[in-house]
Amino acid sequence: MSQAASQAVKLRVVVLISGSGSNLQALIDGVAGGDLPIEIAAVISNRPEVMGLTRASKAGIPTLVLDHKNFASREAFDIELMRTIDAYTPGLVVLAGFMRILTPAFTEHYLGRMLNIHPSLLPKFQGLHTHQRAIDAGETHHGVSVHFVTAELDGGPVIVQARVPVLSNDDAGLLAKRVQKQEHVIYPLAVKWFAEGKLKMTNGKTELDGELLAENGYQIEANDI
Repeated sequence: MSQAASQAVKLRVVVLISGSGSNLQALIDGVAGGDLPIEIAAVISNRPEVMGLTRASKAGIPTLVLDHKNFASREAFDIELMRTIDAYTPGLVVLAGFMRILTPAFTEHYLGRMLNIHPSLLPKFQGLHTHQRAIDAGETHHGVSVHFVTAELDGGPVIVQARVPVLSNDDAGLLAKRVQKQEHVIYPLAVKWFAEGKLKMTNGKTELDGELLAENGYQIEANDI
């Protein structure tokens, strides 16, 4: 296959961010290293002047800011966000620290082609402050999940999880750092599976290499703590 043909088959991806964009950077690094067969067509932030926009600009990726504060309703913002995303004709939408609750119409529009990463072993600890909640609950293990996005907040079918031990001296900050290290491993992995056609959502479940996964998805035990 010629280089031009190889580039033509790369999956177009739009990444949505709200902050520092460390998971975006993991995707950018994967593309630069030749591990990810995708083209990041655009990075869109709902907040101006965040670090993630700088990361994208340094990588030569088009960036846009669509400030949710400029819209009268959640629905109005989501309609404009859909229009903006679709102008790039992506095959996949990746939420990388995008701190917005999405409307059912938005999630339905991208059903089966939108991924999110959440810092817990779903279905445990949906929502915010997951690291402290895991410590307070006396969990022996914590971690991170990549999942398909549905109308249920942090409730779509899980694709892959990485588990890390909760150590006796952990506070939320220490635990977060170890979890984030695994985020940067499993998010590019899930995107790669999708880009290669190995991953899809089938009847509300995750299918990988033609097999339906269990509720907690593909499991990775993080040995490096």
